[in-house]
Amino acid sequence: MSTRAPARKTGATKATQASSATRTASATAPREHSVDEIAEKISSAILEHRLAPGTKLGEDRLAAIFATSRARVREVLARLAHEQIVELVPQRGAFVAKPTVEQAQDVFEARRLIEPGVLRRLIRTLDETKRERLRQHIALEGEARQRDDKRAIVRLSGEFHVLLAELAGNSALARSMRELSALTCLIISLYDAPTATSCRADEHEEIVAAVNRGDAQRAEKLMLHHLDHIEQSLKLDESAEEVDLESVFS
Repeated sequence: MSTRAPARKTGATKATQASSATRTASATAPREHSVDEIAEKISSAILEHRLAPGTKLGEDRLAAIFATSRARVREVLARLAHEQIVELVPQRGAFVAKPTVEQAQDVFEARRLIEPGVLRRLIRTLDETKRERLRQHIALEGEARQRDDKRAIVRLSGEFHVLLAELAGNSALARSMRELSALTCLIISLYDAPTATSCRADEHEEIVAAVNRGDAQRAEKLMLHHLDHIEQSLKLDESAEEVDLESVFS
């Protein structure tokens, strides 16, 4: 009996060590990103102009970057393609969408039709909670400009228009504005003058001031002028530099 006891103890020790090693490996293994998380990271990179229009989104590289499967990456790319910010090309793969000049004009025409209606509905339903949300967003834009955070400026400028639609309380309008805002960011990245990276700060502030006064006519006029100002800054430039995906998401 005395000769068997150490063997049993050694076996138990090995089992304990193996279990501990498994737990340690599990604890240190990177958590797999969800489809929503990966889609959000890619969308943010596009909206912040870190991924240029025409950039190839290789499944293998994205799977390695996000430590996930190619199947999950394909699901993400299919979702982004549905939102029109990614283009799936048969036999070639996925690319950040590269809107044509005609498509850019269509986007601004759609926004000129939709956003005045968004403002009218927002003014009709405006309350103190919505006023505060607008105030907070304008403050965030101001802070981003003060610290010259170009990525945040670009992202917040696009989010301002989406926020107006969300606060207006119509889910269909909000969904449309999310897609149009994303497309506008792509268009600006592709065609805008190098020195113009976002909406002008004072224009957003003036729109919010008109909304807070309940002046729908003034708010609509300011919005149309704002959209015209953005569109008129566009210039044709089809060039797109090669982008290193690893550096974008590191």
